[in-house]
Amino acid sequence: MGQEPPIRLARSASVVGIAILASRVLGLVREQVFAASFGAGRELDAFVTAFRIPNLFRDLFAEGALSAAFVTCFTQTLAREGEARAWRLANLVIHALLVVVGSVVLVGIVAAPWVVRLIAPGFAEIPGKTQLTVELTRVMFPFLLLVALAAVAMGMLNARGRFGVPASASSFFNLGSILVGLVGASWMAPGYLSSVWTHRAVVPDVAPELAERAIVGMAIGTVVGGALQLLVQLPSLYRLNYRYRPMLSFRDPGVRQVLALMGPATIGAAAVQVNVLVNSNFASQLGDGAVSWLNVAFRFMQLPIGLFGVAVGVVALPAVSRSAERDDIAEFNTTIVRALRLVFGLCLPAAVGLAVLAPELVGLVYQHGRFTAEDTRMAANALVAYAIGLAGYANIKVAVPAFYALGDARTPALISCLSILVNALGNWLVINRFGGGHTGLAFVTSLVALLNFAVLMVLLRRRIGAFAGLGSVLLKLATASLVVGLVCIAIRWGVGLLVPVDQLLGRALIAGAAIPAAATAFALVAAALGVDEVGTVARRLQGWTARRAG
Repeated sequence: MGQEPPIRLARSASVVGIAILASRVLGLVREQVFAASFGAGRELDAFVTAFRIPNLFRDLFAEGALSAAFVTCFTQTLAREGEARAWRLANLVIHALLVVVGSVVLVGIVAAPWVVRLIAPGFAEIPGKTQLTVELTRVMFPFLLLVALAAVAMGMLNARGRFGVPASASSFFNLGSILVGLVGASWMAPGYLSSVWTHRAVVPDVAPELAERAIVGMAIGTVVGGALQLLVQLPSLYRLNYRYRPMLSFRDPGVRQVLALMGPATIGAAAVQVNVLVNSNFASQLGDGAVSWLNVAFRFMQLPIGLFGVAVGVVALPAVSRSAERDDIAEFNTTIVRALRLVFGLCLPAAVGLAVLAPELVGLVYQHGRFTAEDTRMAANALVAYAIGLAGYANIKVAVPAFYALGDARTPALISCLSILVNALGNWLVINRFGGGHTGLAFVTSLVALLNFAVLMVLLRRRIGAFAGLGSVLLKLATASLVVGLVCIAIRWGVGLLVPVDQLLGRALIAGAAIPAAATAFALVAAALGVDEVGTVARRLQGWTARRAG
C-alpha cells in the first residue's frame, strides 16, 4: 500500500475540487445576478424559500442519501457480480426513482400552499409574499426529479473512477440557470432588468408585478439548469458501455438494499440542510431581507464545503466501500484519517479567512444594483457566525458516508435527528428568549454542526480504531490558521491607509492581496510545522512548475 492510497485520494480529490470550484464560482455569479436584480427583499426571499424546498430534497435524496446509498451498493455489486449486474442495478434504480420521486414532485406541486405556510409562516404578514413563493415552488419542483437522475449518473461515474465530469455537472446547472433565467426574466418582464441594472428606475419605481414576473422567469431557468446537469453526464456513461434498458422491480435485492440504506441515510444526511431550512423558518418572522441575508452568507460557505468536504467525501466513499467489502479495517481507517486531515487542512484557514474578511467579500460580490450597504453588513454578520462551524459542515460529508460503507445508516440518522431538535430549540431560544436576529440563528447552526461531527467521530472511532496522528495535526493546522487571520487584518489595515475599505476598490484590493498572502503564509507555517499534506501539495506544485519550465 505505502503512500499510494493517500496520493490517489489527494489527486482525485483535487480533480473534483477544481470542478467544484468552477461550479461554485458560477454559483456566485448566479447569486450576484439575483442580488443585483432583486435585492434582499420580497422577491428574492420568495425565490430562496421556494428553491430551498426542492433543493432540500435534492440535498437529502439526490445528492445526499441517494448518492451515498447508490455508490455503496453499486461499488459492491460491481466488485462481487461484475459490470453487467451493476448496470442492471443502475437501470432498476433509475426507474424506481421515476416512480417514487415523480410522485413526490406531483404531491409537492399540489401541496405547495401548505408546504410554504409550514416553512415560512412569517411570509403571510406581507401581502402577496406567500402567493409568490407558492408559484415559484410549483415552477421549480420538477427540478428535484432531474437532479435525482443526475445523482444516479454521478454515482455510476464515481464508482468507475470518473470524477471530473460528474463534479463539473453542477457548472452546467449554474450556467443554464443564469443564461436561460435571464432570457426568461427578459421575456416575462420586458424592461425590468435593464431598468434596474442601469439605475434608470430606483426601487420604489419598479412595479411589484413586474419584479414578480421576472423572478418567475429566473425560476424557469433553474429547471432548465437541472436538465443540463443530467444531460452533460450521459456521453461519459455511454463511453463506459452503460446502456439504458427499461426495467422496474422493487423486489430486486439490489434495489431493496439501496432503498433500505436510503431511508435512514436520508435522515443521516439531513442535519445541515434541515437546520438551514429551520433557520429560514425562523428568519421569515424577522421581516423582509433576513432569509436572503442568511442565504447570501451560506452561499460563501458552500464554496469550501463543496470544494473540500464534498470533493474529499466523493472520492473517499468508493475507496472505503471497497475496504469495507474486503473487511480491511486498517485500510479503511487510513483512508478516513487522510480524508479528515485534508478537509481540516483546507477548512480551518478558510474559516478564519471568511470570518475576518466577511464584510469585504460580501460587499465585493453582492453589493450591486438593489443589494445595499445595509444588506452587506447584515449578510456579513451571518457569514462570521456560519464560518465558526465550517470544519463541522465539511467533515460531516466525510464522516456520514463512512458509516454507510460499514452498512450502518442508523447511527448517522439518530445523530442527525438529535442535531435537528437541538438546532430548532436553539433557534427558538434565540428568537423568543434572547431577542436575537438572523446572526444568532446562523451561530446556533454552526455550534450544532460541530456537535454533530464530534459525536460522529466518537462513534466512528469505536468502530475502526483511533485516528492516529489526527489530534497533533489539528493543533498544527490551528496554529497556522491563526496566522491567516493576522495576515488578513494587517492587509486590511494597510489598504485602509490608502483607500476606504468599504468601497469597491478597497474591497477588491483587500481580497486580491489578502487571499494569496494568507494562503502563502498558511502553507509556509504549516509546512514548517511538518504537516504532510502541505508538503505534498508543495512538491506537486514544484514538479508541475519544473515540467512547465522544461
